[in-house]
Amino acid sequence: MRLVQVLVPAGKRETVLRTLDEEGVDYAVSDESSGRDFVAVVTFPLPKEAVEPVLSRLRDAGVERDAYTVVVNAETVASKRFDALVEKYREDEENDDRIAREELASKAADLAPSFPTYVAMTIISALVATAGLLLNSPAVVVGSMVIAPLVGPAMAASVGTVVDDDEMFVRGVRLQAIGGVFAIGSAAVFAFVLKESGAVPLSVSEVLQIPEVDERLAPDVLSLVIALGAGAAGAISLSTGVSTALVGVMIAAALIPPTAVVGIGIAWGAPEAIVGSAILVLVNILSVNFVAIAVLWQQGYQPEHWIRQSEARRTTLYRIVVLGMGLLVLSSFLGAVTYTTYRNAGFQSDAQDAIEDVLADSNAHLLALDIRHDTGPLQEPTHVVVTVGYDPQEDPPQVQPALADAVNAVAPEPLSPWATDEVTVEVRYIGVAD
Repeated sequence: MRLVQVLVPAGKRETVLRTLDEEGVDYAVSDESSGRDFVAVVTFPLPKEAVEPVLSRLRDAGVERDAYTVVVNAETVASKRFDALVEKYREDEENDDRIAREELASKAADLAPSFPTYVAMTIISALVATAGLLLNSPAVVVGSMVIAPLVGPAMAASVGTVVDDDEMFVRGVRLQAIGGVFAIGSAAVFAFVLKESGAVPLSVSEVLQIPEVDERLAPDVLSLVIALGAGAAGAISLSTGVSTALVGVMIAAALIPPTAVVGIGIAWGAPEAIVGSAILVLVNILSVNFVAIAVLWQQGYQPEHWIRQSEARRTTLYRIVVLGMGLLVLSSFLGAVTYTTYRNAGFQSDAQDAIEDVLADSNAHLLALDIRHDTGPLQEPTHVVVTVGYDPQEDPPQVQPALADAVNAVAPEPLSPWATDEVTVEVRYIGVAD
């Protein structure tokens, strides 16, 4: 529930009070003696769902738009009339659980911190994420998400779009762009210092094989689902007045670790790491903004004045289409990664069958099969290690050429133009006594 306080202009006192009486609202009136063009201050409690329609009626009754209106949370209201008001708006299907337009805009503006604070917290979260990735510590990576201030700019841009507040929209977009640049830059500088100082004495291949880093090199369509869910949850939590703290962690989970991986790729000079994780960052940013705008618009948020509603509708649809097209293009990359993951699983099964067919004509049998892929986002198979068991009383069977031919016969065609055309096959022999 909310406690609302409005200024009543001169000559509008009776009209305003009559409007509140018609709505069944309890109110208290205080005389306004500041010498301005207002005669009274009216204070009244409202259910959350009633704030927007009641304020709209008061605007029509003469409450000026440039006069201050205060809406604050109220813990308890003991009144039979208030209970009746709650039931009235609960039964009204047009007034769901969402908060008023004015409250939404205020909350979105408050979520976007001041520029120095935003930059400082973004840099700190990126540094912590970089350390967590290089340490392969999920707990540290989660900690970086908690302190990342990314939910505010995304929600500000979305709310600014649907309520036609260009200043809020531009600020949200600007903070998101600046945040991405600072996050990647600080992660790259920090990782470079760690590499050059010897604090992390790992080669490029060793860094990219760290599990926390490796899982963000080749993002699939499930990453898109995470980002879309984060954007929808952010918009719903904001529009219903629920705390956005945990949702902010989810949005940061979609953005902060991939930006840190981009920085690590820059520091170690690994373009394959930069491409995959950078595309993931862009997909996640577009997804969060796309679905947040769509959810807020579907909930009925729009400019208060009817003259601006048509322009806001065109602007919203235009931005949704632009974001959707960009998302569609970038998501094709995620689809390709998902396809290669499925294809590689099939290759492993086919390679095992082909190897067993070759070994069936010898005195050896397959002990283990290890397929290694390149570090690019498409994870093309490059090297196969076959461990063969044989009778130690006999000479190891020379099956490497046959195995190489069999494996390459079932190897998939590479999707990347930079991938090798042939998969190398290494055979290791282990004597196994019967």
